[in-house]
Amino acid sequence: MSRSAHPAGPRHADVLPEGHYTPPPADLNALDPRVWSRTVSRDADGVVTVGGLDVKQLADDFGTPAYILDEDDFRARCRAWLGAFGEGADVFYAGKAFLSRAVVRWLHEEGVNLDVCSGGELATALAAGMPAERIALHGNNKSTEEIERAMREGVGRIVLDSFQEIARVAHIAERLGTRQRVQIRVTVGVEAHTHEFIATAHEDQKFGIPLAGGQAAEAVRRVLKLEHLELVGIHSHIGSQIFDTSGFEVAAHRVVGLLKQVRDEHGVELPEIDLGGGLGIAYTPEDDPREPHEIAESLGEIVTRECASAGLAVPRISVEPGRAIVGPTAFTLYEVGTVKPLHGLRTYVSVDGGMSDNIRTALYDAEYSVALVSRRSDAGPMLARVVGKHCESGDIVVRDAFLPADLAPGDLIAVPATGAYCRSMASNYNHALRPPVVAVKDGEARVIVRRETEEDLLRLDVG
Repeated sequence: MSRSAHPAGPRHADVLPEGHYTPPPADLNALDPRVWSRTVSRDADGVVTVGGLDVKQLADDFGTPAYILDEDDFRARCRAWLGAFGEGADVFYAGKAFLSRAVVRWLHEEGVNLDVCSGGELATALAAGMPAERIALHGNNKSTEEIERAMREGVGRIVLDSFQEIARVAHIAERLGTRQRVQIRVTVGVEAHTHEFIATAHEDQKFGIPLAGGQAAEAVRRVLKLEHLELVGIHSHIGSQIFDTSGFEVAAHRVVGLLKQVRDEHGVELPEIDLGGGLGIAYTPEDDPREPHEIAESLGEIVTRECASAGLAVPRISVEPGRAIVGPTAFTLYEVGTVKPLHGLRTYVSVDGGMSDNIRTALYDAEYSVALVSRRSDAGPMLARVVGKHCESGDIVVRDAFLPADLAPGDLIAVPATGAYCRSMASNYNHALRPPVVAVKDGEARVIVRRETEEDLLRLDVG
C-alpha cells in the first residue's frame, strides 16, 4: 500500500516523516465506492444515507456506536459469488466473519452454503433454519460435543485438522452408526502476503496437516481405511485479506499433487477440492481487491490446468468467502466526544466506541477509512487519529486519516468496511456494552442483533 507525503502539508502534518500517510482527498465529502456499500450516498444536505435512511435518524433511533448493515449489498454479494462460480462449484460463507440468525436466513434464501467453526455458530445456523447438509464444520480443536452434535444434525462435511481428530471423528461416527463425509485440511507451505496472525498455510502454525514429510498422505491413508468416514476431498486455506491469487496457484499445484498421489496409491480420485477463502476487500481507497468473477476465472483456470497436467478429472471446487461478502456491507457509526489537537503532531478524535467494537486495528495493525457523515463540511483537512474511550493507549480505531478541520463534539463519523470481524470479535472490555447490528433495506431499518444492556452484563455475574 503506497503512503506518500502531502507536499503542501495539512494542519499538524508537516513534521510527520515522509511516506507515513496518504495525501488527503481533493474532496473530504466524497464517498469512495470502493470502501462503502452500494446504497451509501450523501443527500442534498450532505448527510450520508444508506438503504434510503439517513445516519442522523439511525443514530437517533438506535444510538451509537452501531453497526449499520446494508442488506441489499449483502444479498448482491452473495449472488455475485454464486454467479461467478456457477453450478459446478460450491460457495460456503465463512460464518466466523459475522453470523446472526438474520444473516443465516439471507444465505439460505440466496443459495449460499455455510461453514461454522464452533458449537455456537452451529447452533445459530440450525436455529435460523439452514439445512444441516449445507453446513461444513471447521476448527482445529473441535470438542466431542461439537462433533457429535454436528453428526446428529447431519452436517454435510467435517474438515479434519489433525491425526487425533481423525480418530475422534471416526470413533464418534462409529458410536452413532453413521458414515460422515469429511475433508482433510492440508497446510501446503505457502506464505500468503498478509499479517502473520492471519496467514494460515505455512507449516509453523496451528491449522491443518502438513504436506511436508508425507504427513498429509498418511492422513489420507488413515481416513480411507475407516469405514465410518467418507473422504470427499482436500481442503486448503492460505490466509486472509489476500489480493494476489499467485499464492492460490502454488497451493492448487501442491494440493493437486496430493490428489495425484492418492489416485496412484489408492486408485481413488477424490471429488472435491476446497481452496478456502481469504480474498481481500477494500478498507481504504489504496486497496484494490479483485471482483468475484475474476477470482472464479483465475481459480478455475489454475485447478483445470493442474489437473490436466496430473491426468486427473477436475474436482468440484469450493470456496469460502466471509469477509468478501459481509465486510463491505457494513459501517460503524460513532458520535464524536472530544477533539484534541496536539501541536506539531495530529488531532485526536475520541468516539463513543473503540477497541471493544473493533479490535482489528490493535490486533492486526489494520487500516481503515473514516468520514464525517452527519453534515457537509467545506473546512480544510486535518490529520486525525480516531481513538476509542477505553483505558488503553492502543485503543485506536483509525490510525491516520484526514477529517474536516471543523470537526466538533456531537458530529457523527463512520468507519466503512466493518462488517467482518468487528461484531464477531467484539468484547466487553471496561464493561462496554456491545453495539447493535442494524440492517437497512428499502427505507426501513431493523435490529438484527440488539445492543447489550447493563442487565445483560450483570446477569452473567453470579456473585
